[in-house]
Amino acid sequence: MTRPEEKRESRGLRVAVAGMRFGAAFVPIYLHHPDVAEVGIIDPNREALVDVAGKYDIRRTHTSLDEALKVSDYDAVHLITPIPWHAEQAVAVLQAGKHCACTVPMATTLADLQRIIDTQRASGKNYMMMETAVYTRQFLLAREIVASGRMGRIQFLRGAHYQDMENWPSYWMGLPPMHYATHAISPCLAIAEARAVKVYCFGSGVMRQELHKQYGNPFPVESAIFQLDKPDLCMEVTRSLFHCARGYTESFNVYGENLAFEWPQIEGEDDPVIFAQHLQPLEKGRRGLPGTVERLHAPDRQDLLPKSIARFTARGKYDDTNPQKSFETGGGHHGSHPHMVHEFVRSIVEQRKPWIDEVRAAEWTAAGICAHQSAMQGGQAIEIPRFC
Repeated sequence: MTRPEEKRESRGLRVAVAGMRFGAAFVPIYLHHPDVAEVGIIDPNREALVDVAGKYDIRRTHTSLDEALKVSDYDAVHLITPIPWHAEQAVAVLQAGKHCACTVPMATTLADLQRIIDTQRASGKNYMMMETAVYTRQFLLAREIVASGRMGRIQFLRGAHYQDMENWPSYWMGLPPMHYATHAISPCLAIAEARAVKVYCFGSGVMRQELHKQYGNPFPVESAIFQLDKPDLCMEVTRSLFHCARGYTESFNVYGENLAFEWPQIEGEDDPVIFAQHLQPLEKGRRGLPGTVERLHAPDRQDLLPKSIARFTARGKYDDTNPQKSFETGGGHHGSHPHMVHEFVRSIVEQRKPWIDEVRAAEWTAAGICAHQSAMQGGQAIEIPRFC
């Protein structure tokens, strides 16, 4: 196995990655990051550990998080583990004196969100929620368009995440859709630079009885309207998990006075649709301002990353110098993975909070938790707590 070209320094970070199903995709990114000295891996499945360790030439492997947390020289742990474990594991990592990155959602109760915040502050270590949706090529392009002023005043935002979870691991069965809504909520709030303060949400559809048991949730689909803390602005979010004939999509749309940005309708189509409204005197008898529609290429933003990990925004050969061990990796979630890793690592090195810190993570996650509460109460308005 060819090791990264950068010379490892003894003061580089040592990171343990937990969960070798989805988590294996992050291992080569950490290995090649110039500020990371060593990577360990964690999974209760020994076969998975052996497979990933062999591919990436990993020296340290652990069959439990507890085992890894006893290793004194790990600086950080990245959790890519089942949703029900996130809160307890994040607290354990922080209490062990290690920085914590965690896949979404942060937790599934408001109390656990606050508990993670309290633990982070007591530990003094960084917590970052690894939200892919705000590091995709499409999000980076939309943010750039909004910042340029070309869109004009934002008038409305919409997020949607459609996914069928049949035959997924058992903890997904009957999960309240809005408990896993950050992929749709976070890009809207991030673009608007806003916080959701109130929500009205309704459940929709009929879900088979066996799926009601685990969480007491009867809804395959939930749809919400959120009031934001910016005057005259709201967003709509819809999330489905079962019994809804729609292809997989994680999407967000932004509607401005001059331009609108819409995510492609079909997964695999990377280029968003831009609607432009031309502000000009109307011809006599014409109703409505004229407009245009175009697909705008969302460029790959490797320029924002260190050269050693930039290529992981796109799928490619991991080790093209050794064809017998070469395999494809990278490109996950529209190029977002190396951007997240870089932000987490640099926040530790620079001794600052990451962008998606414990408070922002709680705000984005609480919006979905409160939305499900509203749906279970027939659409009653629910105030979303502020975390500070």
